[in-house]
Amino acid sequence: MPGEARDACGVVGIYAPDEDVARLTYYALYALQHRGQESAGIAVADGNNMVVYKELGLVSQAFDETVLRSLSGRTAIGHVRYSTTGSTSWENAQPTYKSGPHGQVALAHNGNLVNSLDLKRSLASAGGDPTPRSKASTDTDLVAAHIARSNNGDTKAAILEVLPILKGAYSFTIMDEHCVYGARDPQGFRPLCIGRLGDNCWILASETCALDLLGAHFVRDVKPGELVVIGKDGIESHVFASPQHAACIFEHVYFARPDSTLMGQNVYATRYRMGTRLAEEAPVVAELVMPVPDSGVPAAQGYAFASGVPYGEGFVKNRYVGRTFIQPTQAMREQGIRMKLNPLREVIAGKRVVVVDDSIVRGNTTRQIVAMLRDAGAREVHMRISSPPIKWPCFYGIDMPDGDMLIGARMGIDEIKEHIGADSLAYLSLDGMVGATEIPGDEFCTACFSSRYPVEVPDHELRDKHVLEIGAPGAPRSGRDT
Repeated sequence: MPGEARDACGVVGIYAPDEDVARLTYYALYALQHRGQESAGIAVADGNNMVVYKELGLVSQAFDETVLRSLSGRTAIGHVRYSTTGSTSWENAQPTYKSGPHGQVALAHNGNLVNSLDLKRSLASAGGDPTPRSKASTDTDLVAAHIARSNNGDTKAAILEVLPILKGAYSFTIMDEHCVYGARDPQGFRPLCIGRLGDNCWILASETCALDLLGAHFVRDVKPGELVVIGKDGIESHVFASPQHAACIFEHVYFARPDSTLMGQNVYATRYRMGTRLAEEAPVVAELVMPVPDSGVPAAQGYAFASGVPYGEGFVKNRYVGRTFIQPTQAMREQGIRMKLNPLREVIAGKRVVVVDDSIVRGNTTRQIVAMLRDAGAREVHMRISSPPIKWPCFYGIDMPDGDMLIGARMGIDEIKEHIGADSLAYLSLDGMVGATEIPGDEFCTACFSSRYPVEVPDHELRDKHVLEIGAPGAPRSGRDT
């Protein structure tokens, strides 16, 4: 929907000399399609040659049987993209490919770096991109160029040389002609896990749901500040930085699939507990608890259980209207929600309803939802949100509206309630949200809710997000304690 926070990307890496690696990667990307719908790509290598195939659109649009049969090898990496840097173009689709005098490298990235300008300058001073034909405009392209330029025949050494100079969020899958590599930033902002299928197939993926689809078993998460190398000798680990845990809590609230496991916790169970805590913090007299599908479903079920108010499906969702649907006019954008959701009048009419959603970003979508429910005959509409108000932009791989477009930054809760037209509005507290994960709170980044940015954000990045003027009262500053 217009104004929503947008998904991070999804990455895959597979080492499987005895398997059809391209097809395994294709299936894994299907499982991660929710993380990006702008483009999809797969790179394969057979020990000598590397081939990269990528296209704009969904996985099903980018690949067919003919393409998959043409991608043979023993290693592969894959990517589904939602852009947080660089425009939506074929050149910016991933995996990104680079070649140098000592070999080839392909790279897929989930996250967002905050020192891209420094990387660009240092690359220029070192002699520039070793693949000068590149027209990409992403931080991913800069990282791949740095690795290719540093590679003197030892890709692992080149990666370990480059990783410490990167600042921000990254979960990488990387490939040369022989091995697959996986790396997470020291904060562990974005997820990356390791799985195994049989005796000689290793898998890296953004979420465990991709392992499940392939029939692989979960081994462990890649640790923050760790590089794993997978090749003919198995898997090896290299720690390149001390962990400074700051995993994105929004992965637990919204981005990850409910059947995935993050940091040892099932996402569905976590969202269900968020709903139960929300019912305890913000009860209301009502006859129906209903979700905004699909991400609001687990929390709504938890709210209904804890409150004793019956749960029901008040919306039918049109699953054939994708997130990439083009809405060319403002009027169509404002009506976009009606193309995805249709209220069930027989369920809603005459009732006081509690509507549970995961977040409110700009407020426009929520206002349309409330209006639709009133048109369908709801007697009262009470909005309950299973996260705190979003007040600050994200610089670590989530594409949110600029700071001055976040309704939580401009209005208090009562003002937001009036704006969306609800009878009441309540958010889950920060402590309630973190507590529902059953993970220590100091392991999370909560910057979009609290303004506590765990990695320093350069001023030019703040300006690019169009937040309040730097130095003005209420403007975000760099550092954990802002």
